[in-house]
Amino acid sequence: MRLDRAAGLAESARALAEGEVTSRELVERALSRIEATQGSLNAFRIVRADAALAEADAADQELAAGARKPLLGVPVAVKDDMDVAGLPTAFGCAGEFPPVARDGEAVRRLRAAGAVVVGKTNTCEFGQWPFTEGPAFGATLNPWNTGHTPGGSSGGSAAAVAAGLVPAALGSDGAGSVRIPAAWTHLVGIKPQRGRISTWPRGESFQGITVNGTLARTVADAALLLDAASGNHELDPHRPPAIRAAEAVGRDPGRLRVALSLKPPFTAVPARLRPEVRAKVVELAEQLGRLGHFVEEADPPYGQIGLTFVPRATAGIAERVVEAPFPALLDRRTRDAARLGRLLGGAPLRAARRAEAVLHRRIGGFFQSYDVVLAPTTAAPPPRVGEMLSLGGFATDRAMIAACPYAWPWNVLGWPGVNVPAGFVGDGLPVGAQLLGPAGSEPLLLSLAAQLEAELRWYEAWPPQRLATNSPAA
Repeated sequence: MRLDRAAGLAESARALAEGEVTSRELVERALSRIEATQGSLNAFRIVRADAALAEADAADQELAAGARKPLLGVPVAVKDDMDVAGLPTAFGCAGEFPPVARDGEAVRRLRAAGAVVVGKTNTCEFGQWPFTEGPAFGATLNPWNTGHTPGGSSGGSAAAVAAGLVPAALGSDGAGSVRIPAAWTHLVGIKPQRGRISTWPRGESFQGITVNGTLARTVADAALLLDAASGNHELDPHRPPAIRAAEAVGRDPGRLRVALSLKPPFTAVPARLRPEVRAKVVELAEQLGRLGHFVEEADPPYGQIGLTFVPRATAGIAERVVEAPFPALLDRRTRDAARLGRLLGGAPLRAARRAEAVLHRRIGGFFQSYDVVLAPTTAAPPPRVGEMLSLGGFATDRAMIAACPYAWPWNVLGWPGVNVPAGFVGDGLPVGAQLLGPAGSEPLLLSLAAQLEAELRWYEAWPPQRLATNSPAA
């Protein structure tokens, strides 16, 4: 049997365990696809070709000896904000970064599950923006339409999975950075509960708003990768009760009360839901109604939640800038954000952190009336490549808030959300919707997402085989 690019994470693991294919074969095919598309998609910052093949051979020896692990021998990718031993962690920045000594906890757990990490995917500078472009690595392009961005900041991981280079990948989400690129590349993207997947060697990333998450073509694959990467370092400050995400897939979610929330949360600049995106989200809501769920329009009581986001986000950038080996090479917008973060890093930051408990109580009360929120993941389809790259700081903020006003409140709350594909608009551009829940609700969200997937079969759609031949702009 020859597995093609359509084989997902679970199918690849099954075929390996049953001896239908070898890990070396799967890893060689992944590396070949990466090489063939690097000049057109530019999904990867670092490819571990020799190391990955050696690890694949070791996995094949384990498989032959009867070893069984959840992902033994399966190729995956991780975002370049995660430490992989022996490689630099540049996080989208220019300059030469030193190799790190050991794997981050999420990568360590993936390896313990048997996965072969074939490379590190591109991300914008410190993961700040909903596009994956920069002078350090060029532009990562969207497999569905290479004139457009795959989103960000986990755009490299999303492009790699959407194009079938790897069956699944890890990303991180600080203001939608898993969910936004998942929406714009027709993927399932899980932003889990804070602490579900460790961010160690940082106990908290960006003052607790950033978590690690998963991207895959199906709910089952995204859940399987979530289970493999989940768990904590002994020094992690956030340690939520364990779940088994994969066991929720296929489970009947019951008849749920779904709040369709179309109004953008509080933003300092205007944001408007584009009609074509609204129509796709409403179609999903109607599908949920046909599945027997009670759906009505209602918005969580966000209030001025944005006032608590900015100090945490900018203080987190300030922390990263201090550590950067070549601060002069950083984007001016990054340096300006860090300057603001230093100004807000005292009393405003402490107030923002204290406000989280108040928000939990207020928005948590909303879930006494509803089980799940269905909201747009973005207000617009993916922008064209380069559209935001050369803007100034305020213009960038305006542009990204206008396109992506919906995802970030759940980062403040630290609660889980799942992007599901919502279809295509315009020139075949994907858009998505979020299923959002309270603390620890990943199993419910995944069971509902899988129920939708069984009806809509979004995984059957693939990007057209017409990748751009030009190299990404530097």
